[in-house]
Amino acid sequence: MDLTERKIDGDYKYFGKLVKIRLDSVRLPDGKTSTREVCEHVEGVAVLPINDKGEVVMVRQFRYPFEEALLEIPAGKMDNCEEGHYNCGLRELREETGIVPKEFHYLGCIYPSPGFLTEVIHLYLAKGLKEGAPCPDEDEYLSVETVPFEELKRMIADNIIRDAKTIAAVFRASMLLS
Repeated sequence: MDLTERKIDGDYKYFGKLVKIRLDSVRLPDGKTSTREVCEHVEGVAVLPINDKGEVVMVRQFRYPFEEALLEIPAGKMDNCEEGHYNCGLRELREETGIVPKEFHYLGCIYPSPGFLTEVIHLYLAKGLKEGAPCPDEDEYLSVETVPFEELKRMIADNIIRDAKTIAAVFRASMLLS
């Protein structure tokens, strides 16, 4: 069965610093038409840094849409297409935590909310961590915290950690590390 929806036309409704929003008309598999709201977002990277003690280096930062400070793995968006996700991950890890890893393993990518969002987040596992001084962006306020890997898995199971990129990276790393 062909499930493909084909775009008939589209109209951009908003151009922001981080996202573009468009409204598309589509032809459904049965021939009928419908609309789709699409939020275009640049690619990003999230890094699961695990130190020699088996602790995950994380960041806590306020997330305005949810009005709470969330504990997450270091992450960020690619500044430009030429940077690539590998270099973006190294940069974000260094900026947010000051860490430079000896090992940097690709864990694949995820689609955080594929019903309307084009964002792709690339996941990495960082090991052999060399600590340094963080240098976050001007408008970025965060605290660096460490959590034992097994405790982080419990926090995910207990719904304390709800950040999708953190959950996905821990799950994929668990498969590799077991």
